[in-house]
Amino acid sequence: QVQLVESGGGLVQAGGSLRLSCAGSGRTFRTYTMGWFRQAPGKEREFVAAIGWSGSGTSYVDSVKGRFTISRDNAKNTVYLQMNSLKPEDSAVYYCAADFSPFSFDYDKSKNENEYEYWGQGTQVTVSP
Repeated sequence: QVQLVESGGGLVQAGGSLRLSCAGSGRTFRTYTMGWFRQAPGKEREFVAAIGWSGSGTSYVDSVKGRFTISRDNAKNTVYLQMNSLKPEDSAVYYCAADFSPFSFDYDKSKNENEYEYWGQGTQVTVSP
């Protein structure tokens, strides 16, 4: 059974940092593009960041560029999202997702949630003013 489990969310003050983790099991994720998405109350889910299977390809939504960094440790089947200089508007439930297209990274497709086959349950991030 394929599972993605996010952790690392919590409450932080504006300007602070959090590191989210997404641990995969039930399948080897090292050959797949992994993404982070978020959904705030009353809003649609939006793309945040993605990383290709080798880690050399990444993409970000403009609003987090320079503040968030996505990375992966394929030996641990884990993807990370380092979030710095957090703002109240970053508050949302953050989801990781896996795109089971092996050994490929498409910059534009990586931003499309419809490209991802598996999703985690999400972790809440709340940034206070």
